[in-house]
Amino acid sequence: MKITSSEFEHQSSIPQKFTCQGKGVNPGLIIEEIPQNTKSLALIMDDPDAPGGTFVHWVVYDIPVANHIAEDSVPGEQGSNDGGGVRYVGPCPPSGSHRYFFKIYALDKIFNFQKRVNKASLENAMSGHILGQAELVGLYKKK
Repeated sequence: MKITSSEFEHQSSIPQKFTCQGKGVNPGLIIEEIPQNTKSLALIMDDPDAPGGTFVHWVVYDIPVANHIAEDSVPGEQGSNDGGGVRYVGPCPPSGSHRYFFKIYALDKIFNFQKRVNKASLENAMSGHILGQAELVGLYKKK
């Protein structure tokens, strides 16, 4: 599996448009080599460089199988982020440059959770159901 963006290269700067200093919308993502028998996709975006430990920016699951997640979209069901909301939170590091991991998972099931999930509960539910995965890392430092 492979995940890329037409907005930035792996290990390079995320454009300001997708951060707290811009529109704060999600970048478009391209997903390739999705395994056969994939029933849904899940996406987790987090920042392991946050001062208080890894900060979860976006949790999306039950994404229909597709090769593209559009810019400024809600491609599936959204879980809770670490800001207390249920949406994409753009990069906004308090100091220095941080790494932002966009992790995509191909899953052999659709979850249809009855209540809101967070990253930890989604990861627990995905255990044993991951057919493939990939990650894209973007960098951001406030201007």
